[in-house]
Amino acid sequence: MPKIHVTTTINGDATEYLCEPEQTLLDVLRDELNLTGSKEGCSSGDCGACSVMVDGRLVCSCLVMGAEAEGREVETIEGMADGEALHPLQQKFIDHAALQCGVCTPGILVAAKALLEQNDDPTETEVRYWLAGNLCRCTGYDKIIRAVLDTAAEIRGA
Repeated sequence: MPKIHVTTTINGDATEYLCEPEQTLLDVLRDELNLTGSKEGCSSGDCGACSVMVDGRLVCSCLVMGAEAEGREVETIEGMADGEALHPLQQKFIDHAALQCGVCTPGILVAAKALLEQNDDPTETEVRYWLAGNLCRCTGYDKIIRAVLDTAAEIRGA
């Protein structure tokens, strides 16, 4: 079967690639475009390590086919920082030591950013609910939740 030509926008940049019909968006990002921030944790949409935004919607890139990005806007962890300036969430994760091995961190950061874009004053319960699709085997979540809540307060100017 011939490869599929895809024209999309990734992290604000017009992007074209060829992919096999069975290639996931995660595989395309990592293997074809060398955007290796999104991680493969489960390949079944259960861990959230591969979370990205597609047209403003949080998705597990292991469950989206690469060809489905045609004409869409994709945001990955690589697009979160502004050059050398970290996004406030990234800085708060460092400040709160909210990461350890780093496998889950990109997906959690993308998911947390999506939450704060919709709600800049979430409760702890709302943060926990929003991030429930992102599994972390190292941190125990408390530092992650504190980092997200602290970022929300900073964004609000509280």
